[in-house]
Amino acid sequence: MSRIWNSDLLSVLWEADQSWFVKFANIEEDTPSYHRSYDFFVSRFSEMCHSGHDDLEIKTKIRMSGIKGLQGVVRKTVNDELQANIWDPQHMDKIVPSLLFNLQHVEEAESRSPSPLQAPEKEKENPAELAERCLRELLGRAAFGNIKNAIKPVLIHLDNHSLWEPKVFAIRCFKIIMYSIQPQHSHLVIQQLLSHLDANSRSAATVRAGIVEVLSEAAVIAATGSVGPTVLEMFNTLLRQLRLSIDYALTGSYDGAISLGTKIIKEHEERMFQEAVIKTIGSFASTLPIYQRSEVILFIMSKVPLPSLHHPMETGRTGENRNRLTQIMLLKSLLQVSTGFQCNNMMSALPSNFLDRLLSTALMEDAEIRLFVLEILISFIDRHGNRHKFSTISTLSDISVLKLKVDKCSRQDTVFMKKHSQQLYRHIYLSCKEETNMQKHYEALYGLLALISIELANEEVVVDLIRLVLAVQDVAQVNEENLPVYNRCALYALGAAYLNLISQLTTVPAFCQHIREVIETRKKEAPYLLPEDVFVERPRLSQNLDGVEIEFLFRQSKISEVLGGSGYNSDRLCLPYIPQLTDEDRLSKRKSIGETISLQVEVESRNSPEKEERVPAEEITYETLKKAIVDSVAVEEQERERRRQVVEKFQKAPFEEIAAHCGARASLLQSKLNQIFEITIRPPPSPSGTITAAYGQPQNHSIPVYEMKFPDLCVY
Repeated sequence: MSRIWNSDLLSVLWEADQSWFVKFANIEEDTPSYHRSYDFFVSRFSEMCHSGHDDLEIKTKIRMSGIKGLQGVVRKTVNDELQANIWDPQHMDKIVPSLLFNLQHVEEAESRSPSPLQAPEKEKENPAELAERCLRELLGRAAFGNIKNAIKPVLIHLDNHSLWEPKVFAIRCFKIIMYSIQPQHSHLVIQQLLSHLDANSRSAATVRAGIVEVLSEAAVIAATGSVGPTVLEMFNTLLRQLRLSIDYALTGSYDGAISLGTKIIKEHEERMFQEAVIKTIGSFASTLPIYQRSEVILFIMSKVPLPSLHHPMETGRTGENRNRLTQIMLLKSLLQVSTGFQCNNMMSALPSNFLDRLLSTALMEDAEIRLFVLEILISFIDRHGNRHKFSTISTLSDISVLKLKVDKCSRQDTVFMKKHSQQLYRHIYLSCKEETNMQKHYEALYGLLALISIELANEEVVVDLIRLVLAVQDVAQVNEENLPVYNRCALYALGAAYLNLISQLTTVPAFCQHIREVIETRKKEAPYLLPEDVFVERPRLSQNLDGVEIEFLFRQSKISEVLGGSGYNSDRLCLPYIPQLTDEDRLSKRKSIGETISLQVEVESRNSPEKEERVPAEEITYETLKKAIVDSVAVEEQERERRRQVVEKFQKAPFEEIAAHCGARASLLQSKLNQIFEITIRPPPSPSGTITAAYGQPQNHSIPVYEMKFPDLCVY
């Protein structure tokens, strides 16, 4: 027997009907054999699957016979619990790699010389197709506890043959796996991939990127079934790998320090891996239901490092770079998750704890981070697909060509704006004043203002947005921030574009007329104040903006007059917008926490009415502290003794004494109440003891109602 197996006469198997073992495997037995072993057949059929015969046709037939033999072993044992367990690692480590080996050489099998039209029906099937069908059958029969043993050999095979980097074969393998197993077992495959990614955290970036892309494909398929508790686990692993990749790119090695023999890391490969992770986060999140996406959004935002008391950041140059890269990558991930996120209730989409953390990043100096924050806000607010219609800033004379989808502001949106509107306005105002803003920032600000007006606006919100934009115009006109010429022109152009939009949305003729008049005047004499000349590749700017004529400005008095006549709150429109001062400034890198606290103390001291009467504070010394401690101890002892006496009195004193004591206290309370009633009901006595009415006539005291005596006829 061994002489047959160890020679090239293996081809005898296919010459003699080649399916003898398959036929044997299909025979149903009434009484199982407890001692039958298939180890020999698994080993030999696996060896046949790896045949390297010189003759291509013979090699193909030997491999197909080996695959059919493995298929027969699987059918014979997989559903019989009394037989040898085919799912043991010692069997799976032979069966699965043999099938994958034939799947891997599909191109070679397809290049055979016989034409498919000339070949008989049986020979049209090649080893790759047969191996795929056998693998699907094997995985389809896998129970919950056997998935791990079936998937582990796949991962090892891909590692040993370096098949993660091209990614094509690895993705194909896991698509077969995900579509073959039972849907409720999908999360087990995801867990295996996550564990394998962690195990390869120090492998080359190309290998990790391949694993991540395979994970992306598998997760999208798994999301249609049951992902189970692995949702946050998956995002946690991906974010951890993202932070590790940032560290690798900064330090240049996997150990944090470069030494002799250390593998040098290529920064562009790490960047490719980071983009693959972000893409995977977005693609998987897009398949989740709304409530799970909300949890993922909060989870990612909680990982963003912020310069606050509760979220300390790393110090030093390396620490600042790590913080910045981590912030950018996590915000990119958040932008991917928020894209296409549609929630009818903005209170659920942007809860307070999330919005506070998100807006605090808008106060940072980094222009790229601020831009990500604006784009994330736009993604959340845009629920009708109007975002792309505001990608270009312009002053259209008729916005109907945009075909905007506008719905009436819901009650939930009104509640959201009442709670968070001032917070949003403040950050928009401060973002407009940033010196490092570029064209993309102004386009994002315009889109944010426009989407708030369409999605969340009622009359009160419209009034506040107009006040906000007029305040931005004042920033450009007064220029207390010493902004460059481009920034000032951009603010003028931003105000013109938004007021042109909101005037046509409100459909108030007088308001539209005023806005169009100012825009036409600018077109003729100051085109550098309009978006068509500012937001282009080569902006046409003015060198002197100090003396902008009043005809070029949108006047608050005129706007409040025309809108007030149409039912809007003219009193509120007349008030200039002033941003609220909050504690969020301490999250900005422009001020340290100590400076903010000292500023708050100074403001409180200036506003205190007792500032004039405040005496110098007593000097605190060791003796003062010692005296305070001793005095507090003495006071506590006295209080404790008084309580003990009261308890003892009520426990031992006779009832008459306790009743008399309580009666005396009740009498004292009644007398105090009578005095209060006397003062509140009767007029205070005059200095002479009598009350003098007008013209010197004496007047008697008024009698309280409860002391009046009524005739008997009034009593029922």
